[in-house]
Amino acid sequence: MGQPGCVHESVGDVARRYLEVVDEALPGRVEGLYLVGSVALDDFRPGASDVDFLAVTATPLTEDDATTLGEAHERLRDKVPEPALDGVYLTWDHLAADPTSLAGLTSHHDGTMKAEGFDANPVQYLTLAKHPVVLRGPTSPEVFTDDAVLRRWVRANLDTYWAEWVDRQHTLVRGAMLLADSAVGWGVLGTPRLHYTLATGDVTSKTGAGEYALATFDDEWHRIIEEALRLRRGGQQIEVYRRRPLARRRDALDFMAHVIETARELPLP
Repeated sequence: MGQPGCVHESVGDVARRYLEVVDEALPGRVEGLYLVGSVALDDFRPGASDVDFLAVTATPLTEDDATTLGEAHERLRDKVPEPALDGVYLTWDHLAADPTSLAGLTSHHDGTMKAEGFDANPVQYLTLAKHPVVLRGPTSPEVFTDDAVLRRWVRANLDTYWAEWVDRQHTLVRGAMLLADSAVGWGVLGTPRLHYTLATGDVTSKTGAGEYALATFDDEWHRIIEEALRLRRGGQQIEVYRRRPLARRRDALDFMAHVIETARELPLP
């Protein structure tokens, strides 16, 4: 992966339409467009995956720019409802700087413009550095990578966002979310994806994380891992989980908690 001609047809279509509406709204402002996430890691799943982007401008966006871009994203969604296009707007200087030092970047997520550039993070930066999918701009942009920064950020993400998410899911109302196929795949594959990065200093896809989990964690966890991989690949639930949805929820939460706990035992540089 690395050339726009290699991406799925639906990815190429939404990216092309995006550049059209953005160039019309803010001519000349978006100088670089890079796809990261599942597209860059050869794991894009039509109908399930979003398209994650890093859009680069010469100078930081103003509030008016952000409003204009939000309107452009709305027009894009009217033209191409799927796949969703989510990402962050940053400058070339931002791309070359430690992303954990940045704050208040404009991003687009779930149809909303926000002043929280989560996608400007060490995992996405490393993905761009190692697996560039370039739609516009230099083919090898200067991008910050640092192993210690990467692993510390991943550990913090597991200890805060993911650990808190698992705790919330144990309540009955919030826990109903994890009964959905999409939530099972997202959580059961999402946590070992970060465990993999902590253990190796590299990045992997959700599917790659599932394969890593099968090779890394004890057999007692394999049923829920295989369930998540089957769902990721477009398959059906296994019979035992169709009849026992609460057991699947319990297994998913227990596995995620186990991944987070074992990740805490991995040394940081």
